[in-house]
Amino acid sequence: MDDEQIMRGRVYGADHDDPDPGPRPGRAYAELVGGPLDGLLLDVTGWGDRQRDEGAALPTEIGRYGAGGRAVYRPREPGARAWAWRGDIR
Repeated sequence: MDDEQIMRGRVYGADHDDPDPGPRPGRAYAELVGGPLDGLLLDVTGWGDRQRDEGAALPTEIGRYGAGGRAVYRPREPGARAWAWRGDIR
């Protein structure tokens, strides 16, 4: 998948009032797949290889635990751009 194909969609954490909530040129993104944040892009610019391979627990109010909960996403395989949902945590 080339950069143009993954560079579509809304970026996680973008302000709801932002008229252009999509990805920015020169940034690196992971595509979130499944779970409450499905379809969003996560800006991983500046993350090291280890941090990218570990994934992230992202704050969200629309997961299993509501406000204060987090959705856990990890790469499907090391170095993958698609990050799969692994579940919700508090």
